[in-house]
Amino acid sequence: MKHTRFLNSLALLFVCLLVTTVSWAQNENAAKPSPPAEATGKVGDATVTINYSSPAVKGREIWGGLVPYGKVWRAGANEATTVTVDKDVMVEGKALPAGTYSFYTIPGEDEWTVIFNKTAKQWGTQYDEKQDALRVMAKPQKSASMNERLAYEVTDNGIVLRWENMELPVAMAPAK
Repeated sequence: MKHTRFLNSLALLFVCLLVTTVSWAQNENAAKPSPPAEATGKVGDATVTINYSSPAVKGREIWGGLVPYGKVWRAGANEATTVTVDKDVMVEGKALPAGTYSFYTIPGEDEWTVIFNKTAKQWGTQYDEKQDALRVMAKPQKSASMNERLAYEVTDNGIVLRWENMELPVAMAPAK
C-alpha cells in the first residue's frame, strides 16, 4: 500500500516536471528577439513552406540601413531562411526543382535579386554563391501597412516577404 502511494506520488511529480519543462520551452521562442516562424500554402498543387526567424523593426531604418542595398542578405535572422517546395515550380518564369533551399536576397532600391541556394541547413551568414540553384529578379513595392516584424506569406501566386513599409512579391507557378 505504502509502495503504491509512493509510486503514484513519484509519477505525479514526474508529470508535473514534464509539463513545466514543456511550457518553459514554449515561452523560450516567444522571448527571442527574432522568434522562429513558418508560412505555408499552395501554389497550384505544390506545397510551399518557409521557415525563418522574424526580426522586428524597433525604430531602425531597415532598407538601406540595417539591410544595406547591393549586399547579400539572409532574408531573416539567425539560421538561414529556408523555402521548401514539394513539387517542381516556376519562379519568375524559371524552373526550380522540388527541394529545400536557403533563401537569400540582394536588395536594391528598385529591383532585388532573389536567390535559392542548395545549402539549406546553415547559419544565415554562411552564404556560398557557388551553391546557388536559382537566381531571379523581383520588384519591391510599398506595403499597404507598416509591418513591425518580418513576415512571409504563401499565396496562390507565389511568396511575399513583408517588413517595415515594403513588400517583395516573388511569382511562383506550377512547373509546366
